[in-house]
Amino acid sequence: MIDVLVAGGGPAGLATAIHAALAGLETVVVEPRAVPVDKACGEGLMPTGVAALAGLGIDLGIALPESRPFLGIRYVDGRHRVQAEFRDGAGLGVRRTALHAALARRAREAGVRVISGRVAGVRAGDADVHARVLPSGGVPDGSGLRARWLVAADGLHSPIRASLGLDLPAGGPRRYGLRRHYRVAPWTDFVEVHWAPGGEAYVTPVGDDLVGVAVLSGERQGYHEHLAAFPDLLARLDGPPATPVRGAGPLRQRVRRRVAGRVLLVGDAAGYVDALTGEGLSLALLSARALVGCLRAGRPEEYEAAWRRLSRRSRLLTATLLEARRHPPAARMIVPAARRLPVLFRAAVRSLA
Repeated sequence: MIDVLVAGGGPAGLATAIHAALAGLETVVVEPRAVPVDKACGEGLMPTGVAALAGLGIDLGIALPESRPFLGIRYVDGRHRVQAEFRDGAGLGVRRTALHAALARRAREAGVRVISGRVAGVRAGDADVHARVLPSGGVPDGSGLRARWLVAADGLHSPIRASLGLDLPAGGPRRYGLRRHYRVAPWTDFVEVHWAPGGEAYVTPVGDDLVGVAVLSGERQGYHEHLAAFPDLLARLDGPPATPVRGAGPLRQRVRRRVAGRVLLVGDAAGYVDALTGEGLSLALLSARALVGCLRAGRPEEYEAAWRRLSRRSRLLTATLLEARRHPPAARMIVPAARRLPVLFRAAVRSLA
């Protein structure tokens, strides 16, 4: 019997699998797509995420040569701007594809077995979990895998989470993200968050001549229409687009709980508020380590509290900013208020880092 079966081979699933394999657990990942997989993502790792990546045994200088450190976060709203540096090391801007490939290599080194397919059904018992697997191509062959634990790392709209009845009504505004890259040299060592009445634009340096620009909004319109709301930013993007536009959403996903018997949720499948504070990747890496730690200790039920503790500050700050976003007068004051209260802004950035 497999010790840990991971449904989903993105960064969250692979990080979980690596931790499990390093802990001596037989681990199998089921993933239908070929590595690397690109998706709409801010591509910024906070300092805690950088440390978590190194903790997986990944040499960042060798595995991620095409990346770019950033020193902190800068908010921009017209003539108003405020920035805060991290206290404990730099963050890292890295292409999603490069990060995914590095994690896949490390998983192979750690002895993780990867099966090309998808988990199409889960039946959990008291002592094990039986997963029905459809091979890539969608032709059923009746195959199944038994495991002591199943980790659902199957994304924002997790089919496994839904099949177990763990979804809750999202509530709140429905927001979406779009991202593409531009072949221009980064003009700052910070991740910039540009604010406009309808949404935000994030600029993450991911190479010496490449920046990623992600826009978040509740308005359904094209990428270029969104960028038109940020004329100062648009003027800086004088290089050619380097990638197509990718999208994701709706972003908000509420979950009843992260542990359901012998099934545990990690990454975006574990629930998501919004990409506003840019912590998705870092939280996924930290949660993967916590999840495996709970399994090793024989106390999987403690993962729920561990996840809540790791994500508490992010959930609170993101929810607060989204609530302010719903009221135009308050939304217009976000960046001016941060500028007038730099100590508070700096404390918020460093607590999230």
